[in-house]
Formats: sequence, structure tokens, C-alpha cells
Amino acid sequence: MANPSSSDFTHLDPSGQPAMVDVSGKGSTYRVAVAESRVYLPALVREQFRNNDIQTRKGAVFQTAIIAGIMAAKKTPDLIPLCHTLLLDGCDVQIHLEEEEAIIRCTVKTTGKTGVEMEALTGASVAALTIYDMCKAFTQEMIIRQTRLISKTGGKQDYGHGG
Repeated sequence: MANPSSSDFTHLDPSGQPAMVDVSGKGSTYRVAVAESRVYLPALVREQFRNNDIQTRKGAVFQTAIIAGIMAAKKTPDLIPLCHTLLLDGCDVQIHLEEEEAIIRCTVKTTGKTGVEMEALTGASVAALTIYDMCKAFTQEMIIRQTRLISKTGGKQDYGHGG
């Protein structure tokens, strides 16, 4: 698509102005999206890892990041201007340490007229930011390396990566 027109973008009206997509004519379907964020943790941070979490004066890092990710997924339409407000059926955030990285997986489910990709991406992103915030007293050399959609199902077109 070399020269996309405003009709190619779902969040623009015919005159090119921002608009929320009208989903009133769509039927509800069960939808699931999974997103992942990866945070590089220097050795100084990884040395604090005990009992499946990193302990700081602020508390347990992964536990706090899980709560932050769930809260963020629920608040997505407050953060991303054209997202629909959705009733989430579930939100699960899992975090584990893999070599030098904290791997965050956010799975969001809904039964509705539009998908939950942005909720999953927002949940994973805010969990990553929370890890950074809680560990910055050790070092500021952490790197939020990647946030990506892993899969989505239940909409017009399913999407999935291995991983």
C-alpha cells in the first residue's frame, strides 16, 4: 500500500477526521488477545530474584506489575483515545524471568463486537513500565525491548505468531 487514503484507516471518517469505529451493526463474538513485553534486566537487578520474584523496598516487583497490567487493561479506553469501552471477561498477566529478561504475557478475553488487542498490549506495556519503575533504584540500565501482539482470535481475522 504505497499511498494509503483516509478510507484505508478505520479510525478516520470520510473527511479524514478522527472517529471511533462504529460497531453497532456487528454481532458479539468471544475474543481473546495475547500480548508480550520483554524487559532486559541487568545483573544487579537479577541478583535480587528470589522465590519467583524480585524484592525491593517498594514490594514484590512481579506481583505489583501483574496488578498494574490488569488495571491498565481495564483502563485502555481512558489511555488510547479511539478504543471502545469493553467489559472484560478476564485478564491474566504472567511474568517470568528468562535468562536476562522479564517476559510478560498478558491475555485478555471478552465477548463483544470488537477485539481486545489494545487491552492486551496496554496491560503488557504497563506491567513492563512497572518493573522498570520498581527496579530503577538498583539501576536505570533496564531496557523495555519489545512489546508485540502474539495472537488474537474471534474477530474478522485471526492472527497468531509462534512464541
